[in-house]
Order: sequence, then C-alpha cells, then structure tokens
Amino acid sequence: MERPLQDLWGPDTLHRSHQMHSERMSSEPGSGDSVSDRYRPFGRRLSVARLTLTDFRCYEFERLETGPAPVVLTGSNGAGKTSILEALSMLAPGRGLRRARLDELPRWRPDGSASSGWAVAARLSGPNDEVDVGTGCEAASPLAGAPAARERRQVRIDGRPGKSQAALAEVLGVAWLTPEMDRLFLDGAASRRRFLDRLVFGLDPAHAGRVAAYERAMQQRSRLLRQGQADPVWLSALEDSMATKGVAVAAARRDATARLTRASARGAGPFPAATLDSAGHVEDWLDQDPALSVEDKLRAALEASRARDADTGGAAIGPHKGDLAVGHAATGRPAAQCSTGEQKALLVAIVLASARVQSEDRGMTPIVLLDEVAAHLDARHRSALFDAVAALDVQAWYAGTDRAVFEPLRGRAQFFAVESAAATASPWKG
Repeated sequence: MERPLQDLWGPDTLHRSHQMHSERMSSEPGSGDSVSDRYRPFGRRLSVARLTLTDFRCYEFERLETGPAPVVLTGSNGAGKTSILEALSMLAPGRGLRRARLDELPRWRPDGSASSGWAVAARLSGPNDEVDVGTGCEAASPLAGAPAARERRQVRIDGRPGKSQAALAEVLGVAWLTPEMDRLFLDGAASRRRFLDRLVFGLDPAHAGRVAAYERAMQQRSRLLRQGQADPVWLSALEDSMATKGVAVAAARRDATARLTRASARGAGPFPAATLDSAGHVEDWLDQDPALSVEDKLRAALEASRARDADTGGAAIGPHKGDLAVGHAATGRPAAQCSTGEQKALLVAIVLASARVQSEDRGMTPIVLLDEVAAHLDARHRSALFDAVAALDVQAWYAGTDRAVFEPLRGRAQFFAVESAAATASPWKG
C-alpha cells in the first residue's frame, strides 16, 4: 500500500505538538500575521539539526543528525551526495539546484517503478528556538476516465500547511554553487535571472511571491491572447497585475544587486570583488522615473504589444526578459570575458556576499551548499574559501569525491561518508 504524503513526512519530522506551537504563538504578539514574524527569534545563527529524506531520488529513507558545524559529504560519483544537497535546496522556493521537475524527484524502485511521492524535511535550530520545515509531493490520483491531475508541491512549517513555496523563504535562506553553474556567465540570460532571483529570495522573502504572481498573470494573459477572443477588461486586469508585480520584481532585483555589490566590495580574502547590476527595460525605466510612473509605462507597453504577443506567446517586455550583469570590480571586465578561474572566484564572492547581507540585514544566516566547489580551486583559494565561510558563521554543506581536499576542515566540520544512498558519520581520525 502506498503511503500518503503526511505519512512520508512523518509525525516526528514535521508535526510539532500543538502545545509548543501555541506557546510560541502566544509569546509573540501579532505573530500570526506572517511566517517571518513567527520565526523572528532565530537570531543570527541558523543550522540544520536533522535532515530527513523519504523516497527522494536514490534514497528510500535517510536521516542525518547534525550539529551546527559545517557538514562534509564525501564518496564516489553517483553515491548520493548531490541528492542530499538537492534535498536541502528544495527547502527554498523554486526547483532546486538541479532544476528538476516534480516527477523527476521520486525514488525509482528496483522493479523499475517510481514511488508515489517524495518528501524532504528538516529541523532547523537557532539560538532561541527550533522549527520543522518540509516540502514534498505525492502523485495525483485522478478518478477513472478523468484527465491526469497536475502534481502540486506542498509545504509545511511546524506541521501547518504553507500557502505556497514562498513561505519557505521567510523561514530559511539557502544559497548554492554547483559545477553546472560554471557556465553561468556564458549561457543565456534565463539562468542568470534565476540565479539573481535566488539571491533576492534570501534578502527579501516576499520576492518569491511577487515573482510567482507575475508569472501566473503572464501565463493567463498569454493563454487568453492565443485564444483570439480575449475580453479586453480581463486582459487589462491581468496587465495591471503584471505591471504592479513586475515593477516590484525589478525594483527588488535592483536593490539586491546594489546591496550585494557593496558587500562584495568589502572583500573575502583572495576572492575578487564583484559588481552586479540588474539589466532590462523595466530596470532602466526605474533609473529614470518613480515606480508608479514605470507601472503606467509597463501597463501601456503590454497593451500595445497584445497583437505581437498573441503571435509569439509570452510578453515582449517585462522583468522576465531581464538579465544579471556581473563584472570584475578590480579590472572592470565583464564576467563573461574573465578567465574560467576568475569566473569561479566571482561566483564564490557573490555567494559569500549574499550570506553576509542575509546575516546582517535579516539577522538570520543562510544554509550554504557547495557541491564539488573546493576540488576546483587551488590550495590557496580552497583554504580561503573554508576560512571565509567560517568567518561568516554559516552552516555550510560541502560535497566532494576526494576526502583529502577537506583536510583543512579537520576538527572544524562533521564528516559523513556517502555510499550507495546511505550516509554514515565518518569522523576524521589521526
């Protein structure tokens, strides 16, 4: 018999006692207004104390109990290291560090069938409190003869359903670097835009909801335009939503890039300072006019482009067309013109700057995921990375095939050996 999603998440994983939750709520006046209000007592240091994977990727069930120190996962290729990091990345809005679809995440059984659902849960520990967060999905089971129902990812915080994935960003910030990101500055704008939005989620949790609302309105508008008989009043309402949400999205990106540029300028050892800028039509308008005027301009542009958008789909203008421009502050060169090593160092610098801003401005440190990053740095930069992360006082999760690479973390980190979808505590001896 297949287990329902609430069973996959497990009573001791997500469901805290009603009494504990009531005590927290009653001790914080007005705390029912938002998730971030309820969990504001976390203070500066936040870490994963327990991570549980159920029917996720190659894991049938795995639970890691960890302390606040950095976590190092080592093992052979294909052992399941990156899947653990991916599970953690699913505790942030979006599709995680592999950009996976929901139907790609369930575990494949030995008989070739897929599990009916998957779940990831974590107990987060701060200096003053704990909270259980989780997300998962179970395969839809439509009635016979009915069209297949769309799978929907669910979110829970202390056992309470979250309205959307955006609720995760209010409780936890997650940043990551993976080998696939090595081409970030050379590939198309879409990947850089997603990278920027993940950075903004950590600095401004409400950004996730604004992006989702903008994209929903754009998709509905596109569908109406393709039908060819759209109600002008309804189109105007959707374009109004796109204008208000879209300008807010662009403004948040501009603010985040300015803050990250300032934080990066403060330096992180040998990693170069990076300049960041959110580029696009809406962003350019915001440089010249107040937000309300830009909303009017975007609203008018969307109305004027209806005929063209009906033919091409989407929308010809808006923050979904924006880009992230990154430069090497010392040389002034665009990141795309820097060497491969410089590009890697710039990425590290940006992630470190993001963690610093989150800690200082939100008062809550993010979880940082670094997949095979250390192995691709020389010894000097590798040591500097470990020291810079330690100075930020964040919990970092490192993954790599070569345990020796992490020797500088001996005595400072928790080591786990990962083989055949099983993670075992493996203290560094000697």
